[in-house]
Amino acid sequence: MKVLSRVALAGVVAAAALAVPTAQAATAPPRFADGFGITVVSQPTWADDAERTFVMTVRSTQVPAFSVLPGQVSGEHVVMVTLPTGYDPATRYPVQYTLHGHQDIPNTARHKEIVERATADVPLITVTPNGGGRGWYSNWVNPGALGPQNWETFHLDQLVPFIDANLSTIPTREGRAISGHSMGGFGAFHYAEHRPDLFSYVGSFSGGLDLLNQEMRATVVATEQLPTSGSPTVAIDAIFGPPVWPFDGVWNAQSPAQHVSSLRGMGIAMYTGNGGDLTVDPLQAVVENRARETNLVTADYLRAAGIPFEFIDYGDGSTWAPGCTGKHNQQACLQADMDHYVSLIMGRLRHP
Repeated sequence: MKVLSRVALAGVVAAAALAVPTAQAATAPPRFADGFGITVVSQPTWADDAERTFVMTVRSTQVPAFSVLPGQVSGEHVVMVTLPTGYDPATRYPVQYTLHGHQDIPNTARHKEIVERATADVPLITVTPNGGGRGWYSNWVNPGALGPQNWETFHLDQLVPFIDANLSTIPTREGRAISGHSMGGFGAFHYAEHRPDLFSYVGSFSGGLDLLNQEMRATVVATEQLPTSGSPTVAIDAIFGPPVWPFDGVWNAQSPAQHVSSLRGMGIAMYTGNGGDLTVDPLQAVVENRARETNLVTADYLRAAGIPFEFIDYGDGSTWAPGCTGKHNQQACLQADMDHYVSLIMGRLRHP
């Protein structure tokens, strides 16, 4: 009888153990293989327990070193990727590339929050690459001691096929869009104009789009010289060459506002405020006000070319989003920009 009792007791204990729920094992993020001139330095790791956004570090033969911001390692490019909820490697998804602004890095809590909120329950992959504190998403003319600063080639000829090779994407222009904020808005238009074969939609969030604008030129030159844009600083002709006539041919050729013809047939969206009350946070107010002027010029060129576009010119932000007051770098404004833009691109991109 005692033996039978022990057996019965063991059965009860085993049944109870089976009835207790166990913690769900964490899902590993995708692993990436080197290729296209990109070497993986550190494999993806989840940004948090939600397991939607991961961060990885790579090296590129096109930008082997760069001016660094605090916490960065020269030559090591952080890439942040947000996957759709329930990402399934057997399903192919469209990809949005979104480019950060000046004096910024890709993997901030703010970037992650904006993208995750805008793409909740949306079958879309979003990739945020390192663009350097002052990279300007361009192949530099005179990089000097830093060595090659071919940011455009890194992103378009290396990163795009690298992402397509390692994630389940729709690897055609019908499956890609690009956007960016401030310097990144310049980069988004710049990239879309140069490679319309890659993207079917382009969006600029308070982007500086007119390099013929003298205030815009002064801004770029300032970023080259400001230590807060990265160390070491670079010469004023490093990115686009000398900023004055008659030596400013590259500035003129690379200005997005005047070269919109290649965007024909692409979805286009621009978002700007007017700075709102210029006495409140005057720096961010003035920067937004002047960025808006470059968008107005771009809009004029688009109209003259007969190219349809969306221009959300939201003024002081009071009718755009709660907490948005029309300043240049406000999360509330940028969240509303991204929310609206994602709704636009998903109406055009191929997706599950």
